[in-house]
Amino acid sequence: MRGRPGKDSVMGNGVACFEGGHMYKGMFAKGLMDGPGVFTWAGGLKYEGEFVCNKPMGQGTYTWPDGGSYKGEVYDGVRHGTGTYECAKSAVTYTGQWDQGKRHGKGEVFYDQSKTSWYNGDWVKNSREGFGVRCYPSGDIYSGEWRNNLRHGQGTMRWLQLGQEYSGMWQDGVQQGRGTHIWMLRRTDGSQYAQNNRYTGDFVQGQRHGRGTFFYAGGAFYEGEMKNDKKHGKGKFTSKDGRVFEGEFVDDQMITNELKGALPPTGLDPSVLVAEMALNIESLLNDIPEKKRDTERMQVEFVVLRQDAELRSIYSFYRSLGQSSSPDESFLLCRLQLWRLLKDCNIHHHGISLTEIDNLMKEDSPAQIHSPYTPMSLTRLLSCLVLVAHHIYNKDMESQKYLLASCFSKLMTDDILPNAKNVKGLLFGRPHLSAASLNYTSRCWDVYQAHCRVQAPPRVDQTMTCRHLLWMFKDLGLLGIHLTPVRLLDIIMAESQNPSCLSSYLNLELQITFLEFFEVLLSIADIKCLWFSEKPPEESSPPSRADEETSDLPEAEDSEKIGPTSSSAHLKEDSIKAAESSPAQDVIESQQDVKTKVCEEPQSPVHREDEMETNDQTIHQFFQTVFLSCI
Repeated sequence: MRGRPGKDSVMGNGVACFEGGHMYKGMFAKGLMDGPGVFTWAGGLKYEGEFVCNKPMGQGTYTWPDGGSYKGEVYDGVRHGTGTYECAKSAVTYTGQWDQGKRHGKGEVFYDQSKTSWYNGDWVKNSREGFGVRCYPSGDIYSGEWRNNLRHGQGTMRWLQLGQEYSGMWQDGVQQGRGTHIWMLRRTDGSQYAQNNRYTGDFVQGQRHGRGTFFYAGGAFYEGEMKNDKKHGKGKFTSKDGRVFEGEFVDDQMITNELKGALPPTGLDPSVLVAEMALNIESLLNDIPEKKRDTERMQVEFVVLRQDAELRSIYSFYRSLGQSSSPDESFLLCRLQLWRLLKDCNIHHHGISLTEIDNLMKEDSPAQIHSPYTPMSLTRLLSCLVLVAHHIYNKDMESQKYLLASCFSKLMTDDILPNAKNVKGLLFGRPHLSAASLNYTSRCWDVYQAHCRVQAPPRVDQTMTCRHLLWMFKDLGLLGIHLTPVRLLDIIMAESQNPSCLSSYLNLELQITFLEFFEVLLSIADIKCLWFSEKPPEESSPPSRADEETSDLPEAEDSEKIGPTSSSAHLKEDSIKAAESSPAQDVIESQQDVKTKVCEEPQSPVHREDEMETNDQTIHQFFQTVFLSCI
């Protein structure tokens, strides 16, 4: 460097300009920059601090043209010692030790302006290495060993939002080696969990893999081989009361030939399914000879256990329908969602209605037996399915060695597994309308209950029949040219009808649950709003009772005394004719035409949003201005 110091350049303050546009202003000693001073590079970088023999040395501050800065110790012109760096662009700040211009030693870095994302610990040449604590933007925290900026070695990770914790060995950022993973299940309103699940054992690439022990919340535990997060290989399952099953597991299921041969020597416990309870099937076992009851129970529990993964998945899927997420993802299934599962699996096509299934579950109080809000734990669902399986298939399976197990196995194979999760119906089958529809379930449940109390004789299950529903619409003045009794009956029976049995179409005494009642309302909402759109504004009010004269409903002074009169027979004859050419079928065909056109002409996202908003308005218009205004 060549400069032109002032007259005091040998000793004292001065200014030096250098080739290339660099400049120094500060103290000189023996013609050299020495002492406090400011050096500005032509590119805009500036150093302000101590100099020794022309070199930045000691305490100083670097300021970059973009606003970034370093303040701290400097050695031979580079950051060395202890100092703080602030990045203007990313709001990253580091305070700690430096070595030859790199973060090295102990230091703390904040990755955001709010200082919610940070690392405090050891550094090696700009990389997190050694021991340190990292807090992520989500609030998750890792405390342990690092290598090359990755979790590596012994450490503990806490996922606060997920409610999980892992403590053990890491390699290149993932769990690898021995460790313990804990699911911190928090109890919330409606939660079925009260304790924690825990796994201790081998991990490979972040998954439970190798040998380990899984401790269930209720006290049961599994010891054995794991593969890709599942029980796989040789293992032993011990129930909370000490009973043991030892054998081969594949993809979380026990593999055995117990159904084809002898009873397992130690029996099984359903606590792996729900640790709090066992299956409630005493009503079935009481009809089995006493010496065979334990065998029957253990065999059916074994079949349930073999379907563990599928049953848990089905339960989780249906309890989420129309439901916001739970902090620990543990909302219980409600009866409304259970009805939807049963209908999706066509259980009502086996000669048993949903209300009859409700009656099978004898543990419910009269107030809960048909309520859509009754909570259903996983074990209650399983008990229900066992009861239903026996009701449907007991005659077909009476020659089998283990009756209950054979019935349940057939139900799963023929009905549940092929159909579950294929959601039908209008309430949950149209997710974009579920939220709007669910706003009215509470008030409509009150209407359903009130009408049942009027129609049902004392001490009789308060449920609604198809005949009662027809009369309710007649009494409310909602029948007319566009919604005739035959068309309404067509709608009522549409999903309940077994395609292979025409006679089911004619059953006016069929009891219907609140789900079926509410989905009839949703079907009529489409028809009513179509009607409004076709009529002039001055004619768009709900039909008056004068419209009743166009109805072919039987006339009676007391609706509770309606029987197989000639008028009701006439209605059935009309229904048979309607089966060949019904208005509802025309609506279905027209809807199919619309769906075909939609498939041929895809809508833009804007159009889809407009249609969804229109559909929401349709729901609100029907319930607010038509149905509930008539109550």
